[in-house]
Amino acid sequence: MNQRTPTLLYIDDDSALARLVDRGLTRRGYRVVHAASGEEGLERIRRAAVEGGIDVVALDQYMPGLDGLETLEQIMAIPGAPPVVFVTASQDSSIAVTALKAGAADYLVKDVTGDFIPLLHVATEGALRQAELQKAREEAEAEIHASRDRYAALAAERELLLREVNHRVGNSLQIIASLLHLQASSAAQDEVKAALTNAMGRVAAVAQVHRRLYTSQDLKSVVLNQYLDSLLEDLRRSAEGNRMSRLTLKAEPIEIDPDRAVAVGIIVNELVMNAVKYAYPDGAGPIHVELHAQSDDVLLSITDDGVGDNVKADPRSTGMGQRIVAAMASKLDATVERDPAHSGTRIVLKFARMPAAPGRTSTAAAS
Repeated sequence: MNQRTPTLLYIDDDSALARLVDRGLTRRGYRVVHAASGEEGLERIRRAAVEGGIDVVALDQYMPGLDGLETLEQIMAIPGAPPVVFVTASQDSSIAVTALKAGAADYLVKDVTGDFIPLLHVATEGALRQAELQKAREEAEAEIHASRDRYAALAAERELLLREVNHRVGNSLQIIASLLHLQASSAAQDEVKAALTNAMGRVAAVAQVHRRLYTSQDLKSVVLNQYLDSLLEDLRRSAEGNRMSRLTLKAEPIEIDPDRAVAVGIIVNELVMNAVKYAYPDGAGPIHVELHAQSDDVLLSITDDGVGDNVKADPRSTGMGQRIVAAMASKLDATVERDPAHSGTRIVLKFARMPAAPGRTSTAAAS
């Protein structure tokens, strides 16, 4: 494919010197266009900025009307203007500094015999390369900005979709929990009522996480104190709510990922419901849930002041609650211990604030 001949606009009131530049640069592969004044050169550049056709400008300093520096200043204000090589017969270096600061790509001193033309050729070649590099850099930066904008738009769309998914999942789980509540209320057998109530609490624990994610600014984490506060409020409104009046929470604002928050919620649900059923055979009593950070770990405790080890075994118990606690503790890579010094029952879980590294063996042990 044939390469396009670059066009040089030579702005100089000296027509004889302009002819020398034309002959010299034409032999070197350029098309030369002459403008005899700054005003004429600006008009050509303005048209070329729209229509194309000028690749580089050589601009003389001393001209009637607009001089070179004044013309250069106006050229630099034209969007898409070509690079400018500033040409003068003066040996004054301050002119060169002023021209370069004003935006000229290069500067050279001319003579009346045309001996400067090889230098002009070198300068124009350098100015064109510089302009090409600048254009490539601007295009690359524009693509980077466009890519960032596309990524931001995709991230915003993904976040919106995740919020919608969490909203729908949370609503669906809440409907299931409500159906279980209705079924428990109409159940005639106590063991069926208890099983349905337990299932409702487990579903509600998961639903609360999705409701938190839907309303939160951060879809990657759940603030545990807020989550547990809502979860315990759900438990107070459950079928056993009349025995929950002394259920308290003392928790720090610790953030963990949603999957592990679900495990924490289910554990709290199981241990609180266990305390409601067995800690106080003769009525209601205090149940305390506490959560606080200890270095890089999180300590979760569920405490009651009930009968403790003196509780009688319920022949209807299936041990499902203990198995669920053990499974969720394994998911958290948590240790589960009973506090032997406490007169009632105090179960303490300890787990890392951040998830365990892949391949690590769980240390969970259900009591």
